[in-house]
Amino acid sequence: MPSLQEQAWISADDYLEGEKRSPLKHEYVAGRVYAMAGSSVAHNRIAVNCAFLLLTKLRGGPCGVFVADLKVRIGPAEIFYYPDVVVSCHPEDLEPDAYSISHPTLVIEVLSPSTERIDQEEKLLNYRKLDSLHEYVLVSQDAMRVQIYRRAGGDWGMETIGRGERLRFDSVELDSSIEALYENVRQ
Repeated sequence: MPSLQEQAWISADDYLEGEKRSPLKHEYVAGRVYAMAGSSVAHNRIAVNCAFLLLTKLRGGPCGVFVADLKVRIGPAEIFYYPDVVVSCHPEDLEPDAYSISHPTLVIEVLSPSTERIDQEEKLLNYRKLDSLHEYVLVSQDAMRVQIYRRAGGDWGMETIGRGERLRFDSVELDSSIEALYENVRQ
């Protein structure tokens, strides 16, 4: 089988099998495979801080917190993304041998210059197709700014949080200062 990068179009099944053996991570969108770039120290610290806050809040409960190495599957569209942080409370997603999550409750992406447009447009549209998703969060690594896209009934709203403000992830009842997300990150 050719490497994932050499193929113009592959099936979702071939992508998933190839991804298990690949030393690099790839996202998959309707037959196309895209290699993932590495992240900066700031990006990584913000993602770890998000995961730490969520793990502290959700420890011992029915939800799992996962970081960059676990894919989210967007069903019929055959899309697989690697979010920076994801929370799922669905029993199927918490099976030890699962390689992807299909029922996320909360998805967090830390914005990078190379992925910002995709995170704000393509991924926002695709993630919102998931009935289980309550919040999609975009965290800037260049400024203390968080955008929270939140489902309220059948509609989606957006809230922007900045320096000195509290942020709340309603889906998991987490309330924190925005500064906690940016701990040890120069601004």
